[in-house]
Amino acid sequence: MRIHKIELPLDDEKVMSLRCGDKVFLTGKIYTARDMAHKRMVSAIKRGKKPPFDLKGSVIYYAGPTSTPPGRPIGSVGPTSSYRMDRYAPFLYSLGVKATIGKGKRNKEVKEALKKYRAVYLGTIGGVGALLSLCIKKAKVIAYEDLGPEAIYELEVEDFPTIVINDAYGEGIYE
Repeated sequence: MRIHKIELPLDDEKVMSLRCGDKVFLTGKIYTARDMAHKRMVSAIKRGKKPPFDLKGSVIYYAGPTSTPPGRPIGSVGPTSSYRMDRYAPFLYSLGVKATIGKGKRNKEVKEALKKYRAVYLGTIGGVGALLSLCIKKAKVIAYEDLGPEAIYELEVEDFPTIVINDAYGEGIYE
């Protein structure tokens, strides 16, 4: 297992340097999106509308933060079960998304898309959302505010801890 400190956004070279089981600490911008945000965003893109953020090289974190406590940029923000976004992930990878972060297994189509579009699936630990929030320096809603915690947030992260669950070579921890 290797350790990587990566400045975002991602590109093919960075993605292809990552292997299943590697620890990855991300610094830069990532975007939260869960079920409803994915449904809206993909539907809008397919109707010819511009996505709410630049998908090229982006990282989508499957998470919905809790209420923001005083003096903090965001509340607890732990990962959501990723399989719920499997129907949208291959399409988003095809548009330039280079990584998704969540918990749990991905389906065959997602794993094939990771190889085809040179992307990775990163995992982080469920149940420690309050600790993960300490890596978030800034947070703001950028789309679908009416969805509350399921809105799309832009997060500025520093050394956000993840592990490569599925790499762009077809290897996976769960396999």
